Amino acid sequence: MNINECLRLIAGVMILLSLYLAIIFSINWLWFTAFIGVNLLQSSLTKWCPMMAILKKLGVKN
Repeated sequence: MNINECLRLIAGVMILLSLYLAIIFSINWLWFTAFIGVNLLQSSLTKWCPMMAILKKLGVKN
């Protein structure tokens, strides 16, 4: 699995998890969903993503 696939997997899991938490516990978990969306938007504009830097440090291949 390359770094782009890992990034998409993590983003998808985090979005689904935050939606689940919003339904079960508190609607305030949707702020986490919004944070993920803003981070994805920011990374598309700046070509830099904090999670990709973390994955590179963990040794995930390009």
